Amino acid sequence: MRTTGVVTLLGLTLVTASCAAPRTTTPSPIAEPAPLVRTSTPAPPTTTTTPPPAPPCAVTTGACVSLAQRLAWLLRDGKVVRGPVPAGFGPPDQATPAGSFRVAWKDREHTSSVYGTDMPNSVFFAAGGIAFHAGPLDAPSHGCVHLTDADSAAFFDGLNVGDAVEVR
Repeated sequence: MRTTGVVTLLGLTLVTASCAAPRTTTPSPIAEPAPLVRTSTPAPPTTTTTPPPAPPCAVTTGACVSLAQRLAWLLRDGKVVRGPVPAGFGPPDQATPAGSFRVAWKDREHTSSVYGTDMPNSVFFAAGGIAFHAGPLDAPSHGCVHLTDADSAAFFDGLNVGDAVEVR
């Protein structure tokens, strides 16, 4: 450092230095950090979603039901138009029948003649009054396929008499 003046005050000698003097000494061990250099752009966070299960049936227009998965699908021209949707079934002593069926008839505001219970959006497809209809998913049916209110309305509107129904 270059001395620019000496001042004596109350017996103390002060030496002043110019701040503009060129640096000729080694830098202090506390150096400024090196600038951060980004070598690559971090990848955006990925979200992995599992695709919904495909219908396990050969139906192209109609409905597919998986008893094992407790799911149902509504299909039109080989494409899923609704589903998979949750479904409820009968207990072992009143099991929902497995097999290939056809929609026999429909009744928007049906009441069971055997049990006296409401069966909104009924789409009948198997002997013994077995149908898709609105009903609680957590309570067993008498062999029917219970769907939520919204799903039963979609199945009612989407299925026509004669459409295929496969229950596996």
